[in-house]
Amino acid sequence: MTLAALASTGATPRPSGETLEHQTARIITGINAQLSDPGLATQGAWQLVWLALSDANANMAYIAKSTNGSNEFAVAARGTDADWTDIFEDLEVGKVVPFPESGSPKPFVSKGAKDAFDRVTTASSIASPSPNLTLVQALSAAIQAAPTSPQPTVYLTGHSLGGCIASMLAPYLQAQAKTWRKQPKFAVITYAAPTAGVQSFVDYFNSLSWVIDERQNNAYDLVPHAWADLDTTAAWYPSPGPQATDEVKLLIGTFSQRPKGNVYVQPGTLCLMNTGYTSLNKSLVNKTTQDFLGQVAFQHANDTYLDLVGAPDLPPRPEVTNVTPSFGKAGDTVTINGAGFSPDSVVDFDKFACTKFTIDPSGIKITAQVPDGSGVVHVRVTNTLGTSPAVAMGQFAYGGPPPVVVSAVSPTSGNVGTPVTVSGEGFTPGATVYFKDKASDSVKFVNTGQIIATAPGLIDVHQTVDITVKVGQAISPKSPADEFTYTGR
Repeated sequence: MTLAALASTGATPRPSGETLEHQTARIITGINAQLSDPGLATQGAWQLVWLALSDANANMAYIAKSTNGSNEFAVAARGTDADWTDIFEDLEVGKVVPFPESGSPKPFVSKGAKDAFDRVTTASSIASPSPNLTLVQALSAAIQAAPTSPQPTVYLTGHSLGGCIASMLAPYLQAQAKTWRKQPKFAVITYAAPTAGVQSFVDYFNSLSWVIDERQNNAYDLVPHAWADLDTTAAWYPSPGPQATDEVKLLIGTFSQRPKGNVYVQPGTLCLMNTGYTSLNKSLVNKTTQDFLGQVAFQHANDTYLDLVGAPDLPPRPEVTNVTPSFGKAGDTVTINGAGFSPDSVVDFDKFACTKFTIDPSGIKITAQVPDGSGVVHVRVTNTLGTSPAVAMGQFAYGGPPPVVVSAVSPTSGNVGTPVTVSGEGFTPGATVYFKDKASDSVKFVNTGQIIATAPGLIDVHQTVDITVKVGQAISPKSPADEFTYTGR
């Protein structure tokens, strides 16, 4: 799983722009640093052999070899860098196409999966350690240069869509290897993979010889249920939740129709984890769309799978928690607070690169001079491990006013008339506070970061609602941090 998770290193170009060559070099540096880390499950005993990004950063794969004498190789696929909804949109599953290897009957996979597979198998590396080679060329060269004993073993792995691609790369590479002077053994271990093909592909896959053929899935990960039985996930989650809202059920139902009658089947031996739903994000259990989708993201995350298999976490990517001040003009000085800021970090104000900044040795603070720009932008930090996610408290408004953000509410539950302290930023006297779509009739402005509002009466006083703050025409974005649960009159 660690080798699969490393494929997400530097998965997106820095927000201000980055060439494929620069991004590839950054990813190689990041993966090399992690492969040499003795504190990870890979124990510093693996070395990068080859890596390639496909055009437009659509897919990525790399080859690593063991350095401990076991004569093992790993081919890890990243797939599309996206959240689960984007994965579903990207994969064209309403049409099946022939898989390039022979079988009886001829194996078929979804067109979307085949397109991703093609991008990986045709991509050539554009940087060391093995420039100008395709996956097959690089793996063949590595196997031929390997010792004869013990017999080389090639592991195919990947998380999410990368796992789906790995399940197709495995039979493809095994067929290619038939012409090689040295014959390796093959093993397949995927994590959270959506299905690649229909029964004919599974029959072909199962007809081949594998040292291991496991699909490791979190029992409460939605993605592996695509596209065999996605609709069953609308009944999730067990206690303590969250339960799917009508909006979520509609979304899942819509995605469930995408196969258009094609019956998809998963290859390999299913190995379920977290069957008791003991691993969950306990702050995302309310019956709201945001909590459900947030729990889906948590259950599918690389970090969750690493925890489930008992592997150490990867080194943390940069994380921005807030920017102060959160408004101003080009040339002003701001402080970016967060974590994981390394000496090689760079700063972007959305698509505007920051050229003047100082990284505090603590790694939790950056002092930056605001670059030219306009509008309300997300401030993000990038290094060889990745880019910090966009967060509401990490916004900067050129010219002001500051962004309006709710970061916390207290208490998080109560009855009609309960005074609720709303924390955040961008608040002003006269601000309107909404509980769902109803304005509080008692609002006390404390300061720009705090308001006290009384919970108004709603028709349904047994529900969880978002608390939003409106200042002028600006209204705070909804998030799980702003949720308040009515417990009765």
